[in-house]
Amino acid sequence: MSKVISYHIDVLFGDCDPAGIVFFPNFLKWMDASSLNFFMQCGLPPWRAWTEPANMIGTPLIEIRTQFHKPATYGETLTVHTEITEFARKTFTHRHQVKRGEQLICEGTEIRAFCTRDPATGIVKAIPLPDVVLRQCR
Repeated sequence: MSKVISYHIDVLFGDCDPAGIVFFPNFLKWMDASSLNFFMQCGLPPWRAWTEPANMIGTPLIEIRTQFHKPATYGETLTVHTEITEFARKTFTHRHQVKRGEQLICEGTEIRAFCTRDPATGIVKAIPLPDVVLRQCR
């Protein structure tokens, strides 16, 4: 449903557990980084630079699912392939495939919402997906 954007990771020694296998939270960190990279590569500005809608804070996670297929270790280059598989009224679903070459290492889906902060109350609320997001990301 959307463009597919790639984000490259050079796995470092510090990304791994004592057995030399990538510590699983790093995959979540890389998928989160790939999520923001997706929007920036689609031509959207960083969240803090948005003026319409005002007070944009970003796209917080609502739900995440991850499945691990193969281990990875330091010295390898991984690529996260990210796309939006569903646009809903206030949410969207990001699909991430982490690969080493053509080999699938990990895959995950995230449901996220576009959110702003009310300047008077500080309350964060989900907003309808901005039209610019739909235009730029499809």
